[in-house]
Amino acid sequence: MRKLRILLLVREGHVPPDTLDGVTEKELDAWKAEFDVCETLRCLGHEVIPLGVYDDLGPIRKALLEQSPDITFMLLEEFHGVAIYDFAIISYLELMQQAYTGCNPRGLLLSKDKALSKKILSYHRIPTPRFAVFPKGRIVHRPKRLTFPLFVKSVIEDASFGISQASIVQTDQQLAERVNFIHEKTGDDAIAEQYIEGRELYVGVIGNQRLQTFPAWEMDFGKMPEEMAKIATQHVKFNHKYQEKHGITTHAATDLDDAMQARIAKVCKRVYRALHMSGYARMDLRLSPSGEIYVIESNANPNIEYGEDFAESAETGGVNYEQLLQRILSLGLSYKPAWMAG
Repeated sequence: MRKLRILLLVREGHVPPDTLDGVTEKELDAWKAEFDVCETLRCLGHEVIPLGVYDDLGPIRKALLEQSPDITFMLLEEFHGVAIYDFAIISYLELMQQAYTGCNPRGLLLSKDKALSKKILSYHRIPTPRFAVFPKGRIVHRPKRLTFPLFVKSVIEDASFGISQASIVQTDQQLAERVNFIHEKTGDDAIAEQYIEGRELYVGVIGNQRLQTFPAWEMDFGKMPEEMAKIATQHVKFNHKYQEKHGITTHAATDLDDAMQARIAKVCKRVYRALHMSGYARMDLRLSPSGEIYVIESNANPNIEYGEDFAESAETGGVNYEQLLQRILSLGLSYKPAWMAG
């Protein structure tokens, strides 16, 4: 690939330094993905212009007009603190006729809304747990088709926001209490879905029209007590001391025969296409003891920092980190948005 001028959009305060000298591990955690992407792109010979953004489109417009980047690398996960507004940033880039990496606006919007995406998956007969949405400000009434245990979470938040052991509820009273907690904590609607016992799998998908899946990655809950639900809470995903205490790790999924791997890949590609996704994504699945695959969530533009699940899975599939970022750039440059039609 030719050397590119790349505008790197990150959250305000997450513009990475030029060096890690003197940086503590705690400080690095906040912007490691931004540093890994920025440093790797520069090592590949590209010119990288990092830009921190929070609630103002002005700096983006200024950078596009003054710097004339070949492509914008999208690492923003929110705008004005709202998780679902990342699709609006991509929409703005399309209005500015600017190439970008990752998912298109429609795919971002559909995949971020857990309720809407599940309705679409159900229409396409893609297996996903039964669910119900509980709007903020309304009395919690459980439909009869929903049986306990149920898993309660936010309709729009990601990164396990608001998820803990208390998210698994066994009674109508617990359901009402947890739904109200989500309403208060997130300011948005709650969703309750059938809790599926089984293995927690993450599968990377990359491509626009021609799709590739990476080997399934598994959350290993280690030595967590039997009475605790095996779910990816905030502690499980982000608390290093908690992970070390219980031996929680992620690794390539083992004991999946060729037929199961093919089924998993097919389901993930169906989800990707049904939600009109592009660029790259991660599918969160549950594999039941009887071998049934359930789609829990689809995540457009997942974390791609070096050493994390998506990048590790890609490397296991024969795509190293440098190749992965180059592939993401190539897909962004080759994607054809509406303004290029005709």
